[in-house]
Amino acid sequence: MAADVRAGKLDPVELVRTALIRAEETAETNAVVHVDADGALQRAARHDRSGALAGVPVLVKEIVEVEGWPYRCGSAAMDEVGQQDADVVRRLRAAGAIIIGLSHTHEFAYGCTGTSNRLGPCRNPHDLSRMTGGSSAGAGAAVAAGVVPLAIGTDTAGSVRIPAALCGVVGFKPAYGTLSADRVFPLSQSLDHVGVLTSTVADAVYAMSVLSDSAFADARPARLGVVTNPEYLDFTDEVGAAWTAALGRLSAAGVELVDVEVPDWGDSFTTGAQIQGPEAVANHAGRSMAQYQPDVQERLREAAEVTPAEYDAARVRATAITAGMERVLAGVDAVLTPTVLCTAPLIADVATPETSKAIRSQLLKNTRLANVTKHPAVSLPLPTEGLPVGLQLIAPTNNQAAATARWIESQLSSEGSP
Repeated sequence: MAADVRAGKLDPVELVRTALIRAEETAETNAVVHVDADGALQRAARHDRSGALAGVPVLVKEIVEVEGWPYRCGSAAMDEVGQQDADVVRRLRAAGAIIIGLSHTHEFAYGCTGTSNRLGPCRNPHDLSRMTGGSSAGAGAAVAAGVVPLAIGTDTAGSVRIPAALCGVVGFKPAYGTLSADRVFPLSQSLDHVGVLTSTVADAVYAMSVLSDSAFADARPARLGVVTNPEYLDFTDEVGAAWTAALGRLSAAGVELVDVEVPDWGDSFTTGAQIQGPEAVANHAGRSMAQYQPDVQERLREAAEVTPAEYDAARVRATAITAGMERVLAGVDAVLTPTVLCTAPLIADVATPETSKAIRSQLLKNTRLANVTKHPAVSLPLPTEGLPVGLQLIAPTNNQAAATARWIESQLSSEGSP
């Protein structure tokens, strides 16, 4: 798209106008919570057709600060205005992208369902009765619905990859610190990652290379690790069928698949929670929670019960877990897992605290590890006839994640070799 804008084949105004029309057509998904239609069209009209992302319409998650725009983080308790652009916003603008609005987040990014927001739940474009996953809910829904080709999300325990999996798009969480979290409302500074959601791996890799000033080289993977820890394979029949078929195609394509055991699931999951919780509490200190969504209030109350000693011990364990994952990754190009163990649950299923906790646990089960270890992780859609299913790869470096994801996508696409 950007190349065609630079070549004069595509008009930035038409691209923005198309995105705005599509946002209106898909408004019932609740994916877009703020649109700057006039501003976006004016920027498109003035566009000089330069930049690596020339004329590309983009949405950014509403916890990312944009100067002069609403800064509410999906909460009725917050009604601020962005004082200056976040670093990732500045990079988008410098590359020639046109930011058209803000995408839905689970309130303060503290949830993986995408159902708690001052404007209501975000709805999955594949079935409006189902959730998108979160917390980068609107990003996943908007890309899946064809509103924009690129959306910016954040990921603290899976918040880029979960919506990507449930909405059938690509989510790239790079290594920690690759994209700055400057002026992004924090959930847990030790675990927060800024990432991208797109329709294809090629688009995700291109956007990541532009925004991080990095060059990614292509390389066919020789050896892929397949997770054997039972917690990572406790999937529904739909996910299991797509997962098994995908492994068969990858093996037939000539890559060596080897069984690997990643660091203990219970240890890594608890470690992530005990790091995230106290940091989230500190980030909300001094704020009245009276208008927070009930589930977010509950999570903050639970997080406040983590003691300083538990937090310190969790940070020590995170170092050991990271070292263990490094040993696993030293023997393979990447480790594969299902991204999420189920397809998109019904929004109605989170109506009670009990069912909400069960769904939250299922959605988060496979994604938290890569935040604890800070490794890059990509979710890409698997071929399936039903609701979307995602494949997650965790790699030692951004370059290896990009190269492996590109190769896997090529093998799993309809044009790819079986």
